[in-house]
Amino acid sequence: MFYKKRRLFIFMISLIIIVGLIGFSLRDRANLTMIEDFVHDTTGWASGVINKPITFVTGVANNIKEIRNVYVENQQLKSSLDELRQLEYENQELGKEITELREVLNKTDSDFLDSFQSIQASIVARSKDQWFKQVTINKGTQDGVAPNMAVITGKGMIGKVQSSSPFTSTVLLLNGFDRSNRISVNVYQEESETDMSGFIVGYDDESELLMMELNENYQDLKEGQFVFSSGLGGVFPRGLEIGEIVEIRADRYELTSVAYVKPSADLSQLNHVIVIDRSMTTTDEQAEEEEGS
Repeated sequence: MFYKKRRLFIFMISLIIIVGLIGFSLRDRANLTMIEDFVHDTTGWASGVINKPITFVTGVANNIKEIRNVYVENQQLKSSLDELRQLEYENQELGKEITELREVLNKTDSDFLDSFQSIQASIVARSKDQWFKQVTINKGTQDGVAPNMAVITGKGMIGKVQSSSPFTSTVLLLNGFDRSNRISVNVYQEESETDMSGFIVGYDDESELLMMELNENYQDLKEGQFVFSSGLGGVFPRGLEIGEIVEIRADRYELTSVAYVKPSADLSQLNHVIVIDRSMTTTDEQAEEEEGS
């Protein structure tokens, strides 16, 4: 009982002192007491000691969070760049295809092809054995495609049908031609009524150019002239553009010249082609028959 009263007495005294100190400290004073200075300095020092590690840990945590956000954003940017690159490639390929389709459509609508039956087709495969020499198109005998028909694009001739099945056909490209299936050609001379004649006899793999031998040693042969099919070989119609002469060399015996011709059509970038049926009676032939009758 005595100890309880003593503790109650001490508690009351302490409470009075605290209330007194609070009341004293709330007064409008310019100077602090020694105890207040001690408490104030101790509190400020303790706050600095405690805040520094907290600030450091908080900064490290924020940096880690920022690094994680940067990593996530970097991954999203990489994914966006991949998608953008894919879209750019697709747009580029679609642009090429649209350009090629326009060229094929313009060629099909040209007056030249009005004389022939033209069959539009698309490339569906390339030969693994002769990647740059044969392609497969999606039209066959069911569509009227037959062997030895000429095949062109909007820019020029690319080859001939080598074999045909009901639904697909194989096309031998110009770079697969040799002396056994040479092409009779004419070299266009702008200021002359007669053309120089010769044959496409093969393909130079090193220079990636067609080799043309002339029937005579023409003095007017020069670079920049264009080569067309002559129609005399019995396979290709007359007037199909083949390419442009880019180099002229003398043959090994220096008796005639060998001209190197760059194909007008890009043989490595083929998607849409036109097959020409020469068996159809042309308007010129019809006119000749009418004159004969």
